[in-house]
Formats: sequence, structure tokens, C-alpha cells
Amino acid sequence: MFCYLGEMLSVDGDADAVEARVHKGCNKFRQLVPLLTNKENKLTLRRTEMRMIRWMCGVTVTDRFLS
Repeated sequence: MFCYLGEMLSVDGDADAVEARVHKGCNKFRQLVPLLTNKENKLTLRRTEMRMIRWMCGVTVTDRFLS
């Protein structure tokens, strides 16, 4: 027995739990494809992505300076 992706698996190759998680992830991605490919949302997604990157790096508005 070993743990993979939070599920206990046996050595005999029974990976039903892992397959189920992969299928759930693929289904969730398929649900998001229309949102990600909509041209109206591209600018909003780009802004949100930059905002998240700044947040993860710890950059605040006061840290910004003009080039």
C-alpha cells in the first residue's frame, strides 16, 4: 500500500480512485473552456492573472514605481 494524491493504493495496480480524480479534473476543465476562450473575458482574465501574480510576489500598490 502507498499513498498517491491522497488515496491509498495497492501494489496490484488498482488505481480506480486516481482515475476518478483525473476524470473529475478533466470534466471541470471542459466546463471552464468556454469561459477561458471567450474573447470578452480575455482582458479580465489577464488583469486577474497579473493581480494574482503581484499578490503571490507580495508586491503592493505602494511598491510600484514608474519606469
